[in-house]
Amino acid sequence: MFKPEGHNSLSPYLIVDDAQATLDFIKAVFDTEPELIHRAEGDAIAHAEIRIDDTILMVGQWKGSGSVAHIHVYVPDVRTSFELARQAGGKPVQEPVRKDDPDLRGGIVDPSGTTWWLSTRQE
Repeated sequence: MFKPEGHNSLSPYLIVDDAQATLDFIKAVFDTEPELIHRAEGDAIAHAEIRIDDTILMVGQWKGSGSVAHIHVYVPDVRTSFELARQAGGKPVQEPVRKDDPDLRGGIVDPSGTTWWLSTRQE
């Protein structure tokens, strides 16, 4: 087998200043726990894997990484997930709105600086 069982072939990997803050945000919004955590010196998170629906998201910590990422996630109810993200410390960049496609979508930045685009397909 060329990949771990249950993993997809392509996984987003977030390198952030505070991996624990990112994992806490993900838990609050998507109600999921990391499946794997490897710690570095000083108890920092060197590598973590957390499942959101059918996808493994990898998260690592590197102070001063300066990276900026955007993640798009389809959720069953964008308004509920958006409010959970706001309560978890997220800062809205776009309230959920439907524009020129069938999705109701909103953007919110987590405490580590990742922008999460939460979306629900509207018929």
